[in-house]
Amino acid sequence: MDDDQTSSPEKSTTSISPKPHITWSDSYTKAHIAIESLTSIIPSNPPTLASSDTPALSLLHDSDITANISRLLRQPDSGAVDDNLCGWLYDTFHSSELDLQLVVLRFLPVVAGMYLSRATLHKPLAGFESVLLAIYAHETAARNGQAVSVSIPDLSHPSIYHEMKQVTKNSSTELHLAVITPSLEPHGTVRSTRRARIVGVALELYYSKISQIPMGSKIEFCEFCKIWSGQIDPDSGIIDDDENNSERSKKSEGEGRKGRIDLPWDLLQPILRILGHCLMCPGEKELFEAAFGACRCLHARSLHDINPKAILATESLLKLAKMADESNGDHRDYTEIEVTNVIRI
Repeated sequence: MDDDQTSSPEKSTTSISPKPHITWSDSYTKAHIAIESLTSIIPSNPPTLASSDTPALSLLHDSDITANISRLLRQPDSGAVDDNLCGWLYDTFHSSELDLQLVVLRFLPVVAGMYLSRATLHKPLAGFESVLLAIYAHETAARNGQAVSVSIPDLSHPSIYHEMKQVTKNSSTELHLAVITPSLEPHGTVRSTRRARIVGVALELYYSKISQIPMGSKIEFCEFCKIWSGQIDPDSGIIDDDENNSERSKKSEGEGRKGRIDLPWDLLQPILRILGHCLMCPGEKELFEAAFGACRCLHARSLHDINPKAILATESLLKLAKMADESNGDHRDYTEIEVTNVIRI
């Protein structure tokens, strides 16, 4: 009995791994496993990626790898049920590692763009749908059945910002709640009636992380917004002075309508919020021009559809963009404290 009792601790100690930090729960290991899995799909991964101290962030900002992934997602046969890249995106997002989830969100514009543009063709796109449903389920669990709302004060009562000449008889000072996004219901499949809602929720998560998303992903999103609108940019420089230019204009318009999709408010609202960030992002001229062009196309689409809410929202973004464009010459930040050796009295 003594021999058995003394041998059991020895067995337990020898079973302990000499490298306890290499576990699935470790973010570093999760990133390496994701990169190794990606190597079977894209063999040309640089060796410096695996040796990085922050492999997930290195993958997020590696322009060559992200370009290859975007190219594969745009292939004619992408998004099918046996698409290995969609399976990799699905598994990577389910790793529950924030940096790896950012990597998946970086490709959301391409996934959503290709999916929405092809959904009307009635082609099986189970690969794209699995990625979108994974993001939707994540947001559903995170919100815990609660709607996204904002508090609006009752303007019938005076405040530090305004005065009231006439005192209202109503003494209520309760805040009014405006619902931005209603509560989410769990969905295991994507139907045509749920498509805009599911993609819209995914874009809302993209917007919440947009400050950490690389600029290339945002530019891709702006380009897909133009395609979704089905409209030609009014300021794209197309002039119909002669027959050749007129034919070119009609051809371009026909090409622009190929990716035209329905734009209900569940989908359009997060789109406009993302474009608003891209317009107000300081110092990014290429991103600003891409977002400005997308807003012009969406505004033309809202005028075509006679959608008052969309007209008001897109026109407001255009006015903000013009104001930002006019003030581009002044790069001073009046909130920044100037560092100088001169003492001013």
